[in-house]
Amino acid sequence: MSSSDKAPRQKSRGEVASSRVLSGRSEVETFLQKVAATPAPARQAGTRGRLIFALDATASRQPTWDRAMHLQGEMFHEASRLGGLDIQLVFYRGFGECKASRWHSDGKTLLRAMTAVNCLAGQTQIARVLRHAIKETKQRRVDALVFIGDCVEEDVDELGHMAGQLGLLGVPCFIFHEGQDPSARTAFQQMAKLSGGACCAFDPNSAQELRDLLSAVAVYASGGRQALLDFSQHRGGRVPQLTHQLR
Repeated sequence: MSSSDKAPRQKSRGEVASSRVLSGRSEVETFLQKVAATPAPARQAGTRGRLIFALDATASRQPTWDRAMHLQGEMFHEASRLGGLDIQLVFYRGFGECKASRWHSDGKTLLRAMTAVNCLAGQTQIARVLRHAIKETKQRRVDALVFIGDCVEEDVDELGHMAGQLGLLGVPCFIFHEGQDPSARTAFQQMAKLSGGACCAFDPNSAQELRDLLSAVAVYASGGRQALLDFSQHRGGRVPQLTHQLR
């Protein structure tokens, strides 16, 4: 039998798996390039930045919730120098409870909204937070999403898909990871990357560290990347990590 009559060689399982991995990586890189090339919608002159401030309010998160509640005013303070900022509080807790507040333009009203919330045991509902952010952005531009949490108990592929949608809408996710859960860290990092945002671990016992991170995102939402670059030059700490990760 001539060589032309030979049946084509079957690929081994290893070769097939390798091919699928390379194909998957190629698709991810193509998608990230698409996200990076998508320009953020232009903000009309005189309008304020808009930031969704989302937190995991399950039982383990009470200490950090209290700390964030006392530090949230710093976001308004930093943003006021750059034209101001409107913030919407989003949280989930207990059994299937996920709520969004009205938009707040000052720290006092946001503080009152946070004071009314007590953390309750329950599973994560990050997908609902992301879906809300997508819906809100389609109605009116949102400049950034902040999420503070310590674990992920959901389908990571679904979360990544929705984070990618936010990236295409020009809404970077700034995810602050509390704790040492490696699987949560990986999921948060992927979500941040797909949205064009940044993921940063922080020490929950350091009020200054959380204050700096929240202030940095407020500066970005109200003034853009250049404002964040300027802010990071004099603030230091964990802030430059955010700047480095942004596309």
